[in-house]
Amino acid sequence: MIRPPDRKPGARQGRTTYDRDSLVEVAVAVFNERGYDGTGMEELARRLGISKSSIYHHVSGKEELLDLAVNRALDALFAVLDEPCGAHADATARLEHTVRRSVETLAAELPYVTLLLRVHGNSDAEQRALERRREFDHRVAELVRRAAAEGGLRGDIEPGLTSRLLFGTVNSLIEWYRPDGGLTVEAMADALTSMVFDGLRARQS
Repeated sequence: MIRPPDRKPGARQGRTTYDRDSLVEVAVAVFNERGYDGTGMEELARRLGISKSSIYHHVSGKEELLDLAVNRALDALFAVLDEPCGAHADATARLEHTVRRSVETLAAELPYVTLLLRVHGNSDAEQRALERRREFDHRVAELVRRAAAEGGLRGDIEPGLTSRLLFGTVNSLIEWYRPDGGLTVEAMADALTSMVFDGLRARQS
């Protein structure tokens, strides 16, 4: 939900003012609706109800708005990788924690993650976002490799493929998950982790 912008004391009635965060919030909604390539500064100004020059007071243009938006999603996802997961947690437990917390992060930052997953690499900002996504994927794949080496995950599936399948499942949530749909984030995370890890755990002989 887009929060209303702040109104500065003494501002004329009917005129709204934005800070950078609220500008980004509205821009994300418009980018998700129309596509980043299909959104111009004129459309953003119209949707915000302010002039283009007012937008440029806060950011250099729509590419900076995209940078700010996708980095919010990426920073949240990378923070999951660095969270403590118990002093004696093995790689399998850490991987399961990462998947569960990534589901929770996706739900908490749904518009921002949705935008991140829809970038195509047609601009410098999109290329930077894709590079950080690849770094995240590599770190997850390394965690999968460690979990397989420890015997926690089956070793007959290539770790990079496991990583892509795992996060392909997590990322698919943007297509159907809605916060007001009656499904709690906890229930969704429980169902997803149970489903994928029941198939990934090493079979006991």
